[in-house]
Amino acid sequence: MKKIKKLLYLKLARKMNKNGGTSAVPTIISEDSKIIGNLISSGIVHIDGRIEGDVCCDELVIGIKGSIKGLVQTEKLELYGTLQGKANVDSLFIAKSARMIGDATHNSIAIEPGAYIDGSCIRADRLQPSSKQVQQINKTALSAAERPVEIANTPKTVVLSVGSSNSPKKRVSK
Repeated sequence: MKKIKKLLYLKLARKMNKNGGTSAVPTIISEDSKIIGNLISSGIVHIDGRIEGDVCCDELVIGIKGSIKGLVQTEKLELYGTLQGKANVDSLFIAKSARMIGDATHNSIAIEPGAYIDGSCIRADRLQPSSKQVQQINKTALSAAERPVEIANTPKTVVLSVGSSNSPKKRVSK
C-alpha cells in the first residue's frame, strides 16, 4: 500500500512538472531513514523518516510517521507528524494527527481539531516591535553600556615540586 501511495505521488509530481512546473520530483525522506544534519532544498520535501537538524525548502510535508527536531523555514508547511522546534513559515497547516512542540511564526494558519500543540503560534506581522518597545530596548542597551564592567581578580596558588629523584622534594608556593 505504501509503494502505491509513493508511486501515485511521484506520478502526480511528474505530471505537474510537464505542465510548466520548474521543480523535478520532490525529495522524499522515507520512513526507515534518519538524517542528522541540515537539509536544504529549493523544491518540495516530503518527510516520513526522522531529521535531527534544520530544514529549509520551498514546501515541506511532514508525514504521519515523519519527525523533525530543529528549525524549519519554508513557504508552506503541512504537518501530519511531529515537529520539535521552531517553524518560520508563510502558510501553516496542522492536521489532527500532528504534534507540534515549539513555536511557529506564520502569515496564515489552519489547525484541525485534535492536533497537539505545545508552544505558540504567532502571526509574522505581530513580530514587528512597536516604537515604545524599541525605545525601551534602546534605554536598556544604553544603561548597560554605561555600567562599569567588573573583572574578578582572584589570586591563584601554584605548587611546584623542586628536586631530583634521589633528593627530597621541596614545595614552593607562589
